[in-house]
Amino acid sequence: MGKKFFCLLILVIFIAYSTHTPLPDGIEEPWKIILLNTLLRTTAYLFLLAEMLGLVHFAEFTIFLSSFLNVSPVSDDNVTVKDTTFNNVPVRVYVPKRKPESLRRGVFYIHGGGWCFASNAMINYDRLSRMTADRLDAIVIATNYRSAPKFHFPVQFEDTYTALKWFLHPQILESYGIDPERVGVSGDSAGGNLAAAVCQQLLEDPDIKIKLKTQSLIYPALQTLDLDLPSYRENPYYPFLSKLFMVRFWSEYFTTDRSLEKAMFSNQHVPVESSHLFKFVNWSSLLPERFKKGHVYSSPRQGSPELAKKYPGFLDVRAAPLLADDSKLRGLPQTYVITCQYDVLRDDGLMYVTRLGNAGVQVILDHIEDGFHGIISLLQLNSGYKLANQYISWLHENL
Repeated sequence: MGKKFFCLLILVIFIAYSTHTPLPDGIEEPWKIILLNTLLRTTAYLFLLAEMLGLVHFAEFTIFLSSFLNVSPVSDDNVTVKDTTFNNVPVRVYVPKRKPESLRRGVFYIHGGGWCFASNAMINYDRLSRMTADRLDAIVIATNYRSAPKFHFPVQFEDTYTALKWFLHPQILESYGIDPERVGVSGDSAGGNLAAAVCQQLLEDPDIKIKLKTQSLIYPALQTLDLDLPSYRENPYYPFLSKLFMVRFWSEYFTTDRSLEKAMFSNQHVPVESSHLFKFVNWSSLLPERFKKGHVYSSPRQGSPELAKKYPGFLDVRAAPLLADDSKLRGLPQTYVITCQYDVLRDDGLMYVTRLGNAGVQVILDHIEDGFHGIISLLQLNSGYKLANQYISWLHENL
């Protein structure tokens, strides 16, 4: 009886805490957001409690539970869906059923999930891919990649890049009836990180002859150096991604060693010898003026060189695309960046827009004033459905 009561009490506390989180004024469908956020946060904190009790690793538990949201590759009236592999990397392919009038567009989509959970088969990503294929009359390739905590950087990057290179082979594009001049890469959150990284890598790969026409980065995570940006300060508790969990996802991407997470959370993980990289993520010079108001820039405190020696990935441009030199940005394709006002990752996207623009890249920012992280995959929300339509409309006009 005592154990049951204790567990119930803990659950009630988590639910009460999650429900109490205030939302900004003027948010559409606030009760839907509160209910979804309560469910997600309560579950996440229970994961952390289970980890503290030594029952299971946080990321392993999220992978297990999120797998229940996966759906089979079932075709419908408009789209044929099937699972296959591209050079041993699992992908899901969406092909419109209507007869094509010409070669189709191709969209390579990379799912989010903090590099450690979710998949291309999750129901929300499956819906978005179906919607994109049907509305755009495009072939959509939704890729998977191996995830933390079993696999760490650069495995996720390498899996994604391997599948994309396979897709961009002229014979593969021809087999799917795709116009090689109308291929784009998209991704959200951690998938936006991977999308930006693989686009940069393609520029240095002599084996790739096909040039991407677009990259679409949906509230991407783009840098690991400064986790005290104004967006982190303003939005540490808002749905659907808190600072606590974003820092955990970043650290899990590189290691299960919690000392990196602790250093990242206090913003003192970058060694002195790497301080020259801060110029690439200096928000005081890269953010539009209205996002800097009320904030004072201070250089992150220097961290121990031992962490960087043990886990150099967090200083690798393939993990943090904002660290790319301007010369590496100039050849990137036309870019569409979505940012949300109430998102810890907002400023990553805003700074990348500034840097791409300064490098001469054609870039469009779509800033969602009442948006939260993760909404494009939440098509049950009006805001999520509208954002998905905006994303597909941009692809229709530019891809």
